Amino acid sequence: MSNIREEMPVLVRHEGDWVGTYTLVDLEGKILDKHESHLTCQFPEDGSYPYYQINRYKWSDGKQEEHQFPGTYHDKCLWFDTERMQGKAWEADDSIIILRFSYKTAPDMGLSEIIQISPCNNYRDRTWHWYKNNQIVRRTLIQEERLR
Repeated sequence: MSNIREEMPVLVRHEGDWVGTYTLVDLEGKILDKHESHLTCQFPEDGSYPYYQINRYKWSDGKQEEHQFPGTYHDKCLWFDTERMQGKAWEADDSIIILRFSYKTAPDMGLSEIIQISPCNNYRDRTWHWYKNNQIVRRTLIQEERLR
């Protein structure tokens, strides 16, 4: 059986809680949305999933959302298939993870995410590129810091 902790060491560096800000921009850089985030990245020992992520979002108007992303692991990739989205993540080098995913409610949309973690493991930045019918339509810029 493959071991996610051994075969995806960059992903393991993301274990824990992260707080930050998501900023959604159009192609000209105009801010379309901005909200706070708190993500938890876990490697459960109970055997249900080798990876489990919880995303919590909060807007200035009081709106809140929480989403859970259990992940399976094989072929040196992390795979997601939830009621909300599906996709896969893999390590590109010693600090970058690439995630390709799509939302099930928008089959003509696809997203590419680049996740880069700092050498000290306390900061990360992420960029989502949103594609509709294979044309980029917007980006999400994410800055995060490890919660201590």
